[in-house]
Amino acid sequence: MKHAIVKVHPKDNVIVALRKLDKGEKFTYGNEEFVLEETIPAKHKFTVNEMQVGESVYMYGVLVGKVKKHIPKAARISTENLQHASEAFSLDKRNLAWHQPDVSKWKDKTFMGYQRADGSVGTANYWVIVPLVFCENRNVEVLRDSLVEKLGYGRKNRYNNFAEEIIASFKAGKNVADVKLDTIAATATYERLFKNVDGIKFLLHDGGCGGTRQDAEALCGLLAGYITHPNVAGATVLSLGCQHSQFSILTEQIKKRDVSFSKPLYLIEQQKIGLEKDVMEEAIRKTFEGLIEANNCVRTPQPINKLTIGLECGGSDGFSGISANPTLGYVSDMLVALGGTVILSEFPELCGVEQELSDRCVDENVAKRFIELMTSYNKRAVEAGSGFDMNPSPGNIRDGLITDAIKSAGAAKKGGSSPVTDVLDYPEKVTRPGLNLLCTPGNDVESTTAEVGSGANIVLFTTGLGTPTGNPVAPVIKVSSNTELYNRMNDIIDLNTGTIIDGEETIEQAADRMLDYVLKVAGGETTVAAVRNGQDDFILWKRGVSL
Repeated sequence: MKHAIVKVHPKDNVIVALRKLDKGEKFTYGNEEFVLEETIPAKHKFTVNEMQVGESVYMYGVLVGKVKKHIPKAARISTENLQHASEAFSLDKRNLAWHQPDVSKWKDKTFMGYQRADGSVGTANYWVIVPLVFCENRNVEVLRDSLVEKLGYGRKNRYNNFAEEIIASFKAGKNVADVKLDTIAATATYERLFKNVDGIKFLLHDGGCGGTRQDAEALCGLLAGYITHPNVAGATVLSLGCQHSQFSILTEQIKKRDVSFSKPLYLIEQQKIGLEKDVMEEAIRKTFEGLIEANNCVRTPQPINKLTIGLECGGSDGFSGISANPTLGYVSDMLVALGGTVILSEFPELCGVEQELSDRCVDENVAKRFIELMTSYNKRAVEAGSGFDMNPSPGNIRDGLITDAIKSAGAAKKGGSSPVTDVLDYPEKVTRPGLNLLCTPGNDVESTTAEVGSGANIVLFTTGLGTPTGNPVAPVIKVSSNTELYNRMNDIIDLNTGTIIDGEETIEQAADRMLDYVLKVAGGETTVAAVRNGQDDFILWKRGVSL
């Protein structure tokens, strides 16, 4: 049965509305009775007690704000009466106890993946075409126009046909309003020439030159992460020749990630070759040769511990930290218990839970690195006139995430309860199984791009408001925090955890359902919405302040 309200943690002094609550409604929670002072929208919170200016507000058991205007008992917290606040943190003793779920029924489960020479396993098999500098983006786009449709990777969709019908109606002097999309045929697919290659992906970006040399180094590291990624069979790389990001930096970064790198890799430099037609001829021929080799890869049964899952959120709402994110957290713990790897990123959205996470680090060196990265990142944000407290978006605030600490405490639930085995700076590669923390912005596309660059072969992505975010080479499984969103936007969302809010499912049951879905996606049995829709988002982080 669906409840109307929930108190997330015994220490909390706010209660969450699971539906719209009207002014004057009466509720009993524990031994306390509440008569609402005002209407409380679903996902928002009301106070347990009357609160004076300067008092602390707790949610998820942590400090999430300070009262800046008197709040009566059973009144809504908002940006008008609450400001961001979070606890200080420091290096403390280790706390490695965790709730290890029973995963006995999953131990012998497998998925059909692509075994790579370095021992990693892909959940897909792509070829990537990469510009080393933005000057080569046009040449990459020419390659896309030349290869994609001809090789059977085009996407002829109903919108093309709809536009053609609109044009035909206009030319015939008819009313274009009479042409309806619902009457147009659904998406058509082309026949692939290479059956075992899932596609050619193009990693367009605006970097490589004009920034700092550190930016070029980070770009080459990120691109090396994609070239060595288990979901990638090989790469064609285009360089102008004079930019900061050189082939030498890229190959060095590749060797750092895979010392015995043996995938087909074609490096093409325009200033060295000369004429554009010669560059294109070389690029098309070499890419075709690489695709022939990539097509020899086939799926074979692989154990669950070969999965590396990125944990991501975007367009979060007041239910994200109650339904979707804790479900990801439980899946995270299940995967860790099975010997797999998970990546939790978005450092601005770990504000307020630093102490818990640093205490969970397996040793002091790992904890120190986490604290140093969090401290320096926030310092850079403040120096730029911002700060973690400015992280929540208008959509977050509208749907109940009033302060960054509230947003962060809910977002951190994606990381479950297992020990933190490693802390990585962008764009380092994951090398240790277990829970890894990766320093990235809270921006969901930058963060997803980084998680995949660090080795995630699948991304679990929660949303409360709806976002189409995808990735060029890794399936991004979109998870809604509430049923209304899933019903409204299920063309871009794959799974619904609003069932938890609706009282139909427990977090554990939703996690079981989610892990089963993950294995189907990993094995190529199920195609996620972002892949069906061709949502290939790729944004690099230039290490300036991006929240």
